[in-house]
This record gives sequence, C-alpha cells and structure tokens, in this order.
Amino acid sequence: MHKQVTIRDGWKVVIAGLMINLSIGVLYSWSVIKKALVSEWGWTNNQATMPYTIAIVVWGFTLLIAGRMQDKIGPRKVVTTGVILTGLGLILSGFLKTPSLLGISFGVLAGLGISFAYSSVSPPAIKWFHPSKKGMITGIVVAGMGLASLYIAPLTTMLIKNFQISNTFIVLGVFIITVGVPIAQLIKNPPVGYTPPVPKHISSGKTIHVDSVDFEWNETLKTKQFYFLWIMFALASSAGLMIIGNIASIAVAQASIAKGAFFVGLLAIFNACGRLAGGYLSDIIGRVNTMKIVFVLQGVNMLCFPHYDTFLLISVGTALAGIGYGSLLALFPSVIADFYGVKNAGFNYGLVYTAWGVSGAIGPIIAGFVVDKTGKYDQAYMISAALLAVALIFTFFTKPVVKKLNSSK
Repeated sequence: MHKQVTIRDGWKVVIAGLMINLSIGVLYSWSVIKKALVSEWGWTNNQATMPYTIAIVVWGFTLLIAGRMQDKIGPRKVVTTGVILTGLGLILSGFLKTPSLLGISFGVLAGLGISFAYSSVSPPAIKWFHPSKKGMITGIVVAGMGLASLYIAPLTTMLIKNFQISNTFIVLGVFIITVGVPIAQLIKNPPVGYTPPVPKHISSGKTIHVDSVDFEWNETLKTKQFYFLWIMFALASSAGLMIIGNIASIAVAQASIAKGAFFVGLLAIFNACGRLAGGYLSDIIGRVNTMKIVFVLQGVNMLCFPHYDTFLLISVGTALAGIGYGSLLALFPSVIADFYGVKNAGFNYGLVYTAWGVSGAIGPIIAGFVVDKTGKYDQAYMISAALLAVALIFTFFTKPVVKKLNSSK
C-alpha cells in the first residue's frame, strides 16, 4: 500500500516547511515598520512597539494550542490556517491606524497565524526521517525563519518607500497568503505504517539513540526533565534575544557604528547557520552535549561583549550571538522529540516553547533596565552570562526519560 511513498516525499515536506517559515517571517521586518509608524503616523516608540510585543507573546503561548491541533487533525490544515491568519492580520492592519486596533490585527491575529504555521512544519518533517536525522531536519526547517529578515526587511523598506505603510501591510498580507497557502498543501505526516529508511552508517553497526515511547502532555509535565529543559530554554534564549533586539544600539554605543542594517543581516545569516549547525552536530554528539557547547559559547561571548569596540569585534560578537541563539531553535524541538516521542511532539514542544515567550521579556527588560540606570550594556552582558551559567549547570542533570509514566501496557 505504501510502496510508492519514498524519502523524496519527506524532502518535499522539509523544503515546504523551510519555505513556510521564510514566508511568515514578517516579524523580522518590524524594525522597519516601527520606524514608519513613528514617522508617518506620529506614534511614540512605545506605541509602535506594542503590536510586535503582543505578537511575540501570542506566538510563544499559543504554540500549545497549535501543537495540539496539528497532533490531532494533521499539520496541513493547521499550517494553512496559520498562513491565512497571518495574511489576514496584515491585510486588516492596512485599514487600522490606532495602536490598540493594530495590537489586535497584527499582534493577536497575525501572531496567532505565525504560531500555527511555525509549530506545524517541524513535527511532520522529522517523522519522515530516521531518528538519527532529527537535528539536521529540524535545523533545515527552522532555518527559514532565521533567514527571513534577509529579504523581508528590504522588501518592506521598498514597499513603504513607494506605497506607504498602510498599503505595505496589505501587500505583505496578500503575498503571504498567495505564496504560503499552496506550499502548505505539501505539509503532511507520513502514512500509517511508514518506516523511514535506515542510513548506511547506522546499518553498518553504529549504535544511536533509540526513540522513547510517546508521552501525552500530562505525562510530559510529570517528568523533571521537562522543567530542566524549560529553564534552560528560557535562560539561554534571553541572551540571544537581548542582542537581537539591541544590536543596532550596541554598535552605536560601543563603537560609534551606525550600520544597524548590516548587523541585523549578519545576525540573520548566522542565526540560520546556527540552526543548521546545531541540529547537525546534535545528531552526532547528542542534544545535551551540544547544549553544553552552545551555552559555554554564548556565555563567553557575553563576557567579552563589553570589550567589542571595533567594527570587526562587533561583527564577531554578532555572529557568535546568532549562532548560539539559532542553534537553540533546532536543539529543543529535537530533544523534546527524543525524550517524549514524535507522536505528540507538536504539543509537547509547545509546552517547552512557552519558555521562549518568557525569554523574550527577560533579555530586553534586563537590557532596558541596565541602560536606563547606567547608560551602558555592560551589566546586562554580565547578567546574561550568569543566566547561561545556570543553564549550563542544568545540562549535567538532564538525562533521557527512560520509561513512560503510569503505563499499564
């Protein structure tokens, strides 16, 4: 029955997932949109930041719902819904001109759409491949989100220059729906009974991690490993998000370099590279071992950041921050699938992804508070380094889950 299904079908799902993440990466153009809201509509910076902040929070916390839905009704329907909601949120934003209404249209509606689409492309992709490829496949899919700013920010800049901000929202919304909906139809789970081919180096006798049994969400929450992973994700992500949100200001403050667009692009490239490299490396040496390397790399980079006062040094620090942060987005969905199985990976990852939503507040709040008090970022770097040290400690206590709880089977 399933003889016609091959690994090529799995690669179609991977590429489609990558393209979906590229298409919904509109959040990465918000710095451009924010500037236009201030200059064209006379909004304050706080008002112009609000829709973005709402979208981040909605994304981080509704991934639970989206993950559960794709586990139950299949990823294609959820991704399609997500793409349509994202596009409609943007189109509606083109007709609204108050912070509160844009907070609903972009923050809630588009944020919900991004959450639905993003949550539902990695789980089906990894189901098509042998467990030894989880990290690599996840890294490829999520790299699309990291690369999105390379095209979406310049595109948004061009649209605003020629059509103003209201029409830009509408054009971006139509673009996302037109491109994303057809691609979403390629996102699917493998058929029941499908067994992914075993790589040659595995069949030659090399032993690898064997998948755990599938955990329901309530069973996942009963394991201490879940809470260790949640804490590590929240603390480690906060450092990367702090740099992402402030790199343009950091370059000016520490090196008098007004090339924010360059550093944003550099971050995007190495963010994507980190997702690919982190996922691939974790397939070879293990997820937790890779986390140890990433946390140390991030921590050392934070300790060195106060001394980055030239274009070259700022560039190196930006690249390392991008690699460190990006790798987390490949490592954590992979380790969740390792520990708790792939059947309910969408919802189980949604549970741990709430940590990312929290980290989106931790990093920027630390940076904002420190800069307001001292005029510099130095203490923020030290706090981030300390948080990463705590995350590193937790890696030594995070072991694979060995059996399913309360199992009567």
